[in-house]
Amino acid sequence: MDNTRVFQIPFAKVYPMYVQKAERKGRTQAEVDAVIHWLTGYDEVTLKQQIDKRSDLQTFFAQAPRINPNVSMITGVICGYRVEEIEDELMQKIRYMDKLVDELAKGKAMDKILRK
Repeated sequence: MDNTRVFQIPFAKVYPMYVQKAERKGRTQAEVDAVIHWLTGYDEVTLKQQIDKRSDLQTFFAQAPRINPNVSMITGVICGYRVEEIEDELMQKIRYMDKLVDELAKGKAMDKILRK
């Protein structure tokens, strides 16, 4: 499958959708940010810079300070695919982020989302 188009989507376009999804379910932007910080190692300043630069998803993950070493603990189905079985590394990272935001929107406790 050719994922090139997905990789070129600006993170700044995806981020507000994550926040809206979480807020519709009674969660906050700060919680969405915490999930993204945990996954990517970005802090408030560097995350805002990525949004302001309109980095695409490929660049967003390529420039991530560090992908959390516990990402392998993220399992389950998102968009019809088991995240732990996705072979393309970048697509897997994108789906990890989708899965974490989905868990947040479903009301899961932050400690469980952040695999503590």
